[in-house]
Amino acid sequence: MSAAGTAHSNRYWNHNAAFHKELVADAARRGGRALDVGCGEGLLMERLAAVCDQVVGIETDPDTASRARARLTGLPGADVRQADVLAPGATDCLGEFDTVTCVAVLHHLPLEAGLERLAALVAPGGRLLIVGLAANASAWDWALSAMSVVPIRIASLLHGERRDVGVPTAPARESLQEIRAASARILPGSRMRRRFYWRYSLVWDRPMGAGQ
Repeated sequence: MSAAGTAHSNRYWNHNAAFHKELVADAARRGGRALDVGCGEGLLMERLAAVCDQVVGIETDPDTASRARARLTGLPGADVRQADVLAPGATDCLGEFDTVTCVAVLHHLPLEAGLERLAALVAPGGRLLIVGLAANASAWDWALSAMSVVPIRIASLLHGERRDVGVPTAPARESLQEIRAASARILPGSRMRRRFYWRYSLVWDRPMGAGQ
């Protein structure tokens, strides 16, 4: 079987992969360069490579980065790097991208520093797309979370969810309200909303002509 065929056979569905289709469709409108921050074992990168000229993925965990490289072997324009997005000089080394994706990763980072660094990687006219997890803090958060349990379990069964794909995980720390407030300060004009599968999405566009 070819490298591309092997990668395709290793595709799966979970609460993060559920958002891949819309992320890829959004990136396809711009094409160019895409960066997946915390790329895990490379499934989203594989999909982005079909619509972008170049896809770079960064991953701090060495074993996970190695798995991503194996998935993307032979795929033109795909580059996996073991790196920390918050490391000094990361912006200079990586450059700017038309699309920056960050799926279930922001809660692994210091919130404000993470948002600032992600924004710095977006080229003028480019877009930052975050799918994240937030901690329940208010009574409304807990109520919505409880009401979602049954429909999410049904969806997971229907899609054949693979919960554990062997990548590092961590519990969410900040609430949706805290993330919304930080993004309003750091990413003026960003749009954020609560999503299914206990996730939220955040979209921010860097204006054309905007410098660092």
